Amino acid sequence: MVPIETLMLFLVTTFVVVLSPGPAAIAVTAESASNGFKRSFLVILGIAIANVVFFVLSATGIAALLIASHTLFSIIKWLGVAYLLYLGFSAIFSHAGPLSINPANNKKGSVYKVFLKGFILELSNPKALLYFSALLPQFIDISQPILPQLALLCLITLFLDLFCYSLYGYLGFKSIKVGIKPAMIKFINRSAGMMLIFAGVKMASVEN
Repeated sequence: MVPIETLMLFLVTTFVVVLSPGPAAIAVTAESASNGFKRSFLVILGIAIANVVFFVLSATGIAALLIASHTLFSIIKWLGVAYLLYLGFSAIFSHAGPLSINPANNKKGSVYKVFLKGFILELSNPKALLYFSALLPQFIDISQPILPQLALLCLITLFLDLFCYSLYGYLGFKSIKVGIKPAMIKFINRSAGMMLIFAGVKMASVEN
């Protein structure tokens, strides 16, 4: 069993990382502001499942192989960069933008597509792969059964993803209630677009 001190350290560390604003948080906030909190939860679920995939890859050692392979790492990295740049420029130049709150401009899409949006966004982020690969060994006691420890840490990670991104979804939803002027919406859209582009550029600098 994982010592309580180790669990608390893992919880706090992962909580800070997940809660830090990034492309996933922007996507959740945008979906909630545009189409409601229930729809944003599909994005949240996609993000959380993608992180479970990264967790499993890291736990089974496959992540180490991916990081060791320059070709596989590059493919993951550049797909993520391209997707973030696409979202960023779309946010800046599109009339709707990621945080458009005008119902006439909203496009809800199918449940599957909304879920896939969050899943692909997170899965194409090699930093998440690096994070779990570097993090997990620090919290595993190799003198104890490994599988129960990994299962517990995975459940904690899943819970933190759902909780933290739900906070962003709630903030996005509340932004509808207070009312936002068109000029402010445009500013938020362009700011979000610049943040996504910046994230894409930073992601491009990740080396294996």
